[in-house]
Amino acid sequence: MCRRPATGAAGEGPALVLAAHGTRCAAGERTLSALAEAVRRARPGRRVELSYLEISSPLLSDVLPAVPGPVVVVPLLLAGGYHAHIDLPNVVAAHRPDAVVAGWLGPHRLLTSALARKLARAGLRATDAVLLGAAGSSDPSALADVRAAAHRLAVRLARPVTAAFVSAGSPSLEEAMSGLASTPAARVAIASYVLAPGFFHDRLGGVGAGLVSEPLGADPDVAALIWHRYDTALTGRPAPSGLREASL
Repeated sequence: MCRRPATGAAGEGPALVLAAHGTRCAAGERTLSALAEAVRRARPGRRVELSYLEISSPLLSDVLPAVPGPVVVVPLLLAGGYHAHIDLPNVVAAHRPDAVVAGWLGPHRLLTSALARKLARAGLRATDAVLLGAAGSSDPSALADVRAAAHRLAVRLARPVTAAFVSAGSPSLEEAMSGLASTPAARVAIASYVLAPGFFHDRLGGVGAGLVSEPLGADPDVAALIWHRYDTALTGRPAPSGLREASL
């Protein structure tokens, strides 16, 4: 069990360490760096460090010991699964057992807002069939998280939204596209349920959909959600002020 570090004086608090998966895509790393900067801007003066579980640098295992004082780790993961349940907790236990680990990001209404906004900017039409395109997982609870996110988006858009998976999970992206081929929808729109460009977003763009929205990236709602997870990890409730956090 991780201990909860004490909060400092007003306007102060534990450092925030963002833990992303890692990518071989330079554009993906730039997007995650931009997200980290958006998080910093939301609470000026608070220490925010971006780290990765693998592939990219700096690694979480290197960042954690280098940050002085109390630490809260927020996983930049949209669903549960191996990285959330096994990989990240093991790194924290080995390198910073006093750190608090917050919950992963999704599903949440702030992500729903960001997804709907990005679809609108991409040119979503009232007649489009919508898929929520996600990476996928062998963990049923992670797939359930994505399906819950699809349900939230369906409510927001007032139309069906099917969760489809690039790697593990059913239906696969190809199966979902095939299933929609026999429907009256004029075209298929894919809401990209990934944080940054890279392998999974490229796969979403390669299945012949009418449009694919941009990754969630450095969206202000994603930044707000990160601070919400941080606050909840410390106190069990969000902060009473800040970037749209009062209404979470």
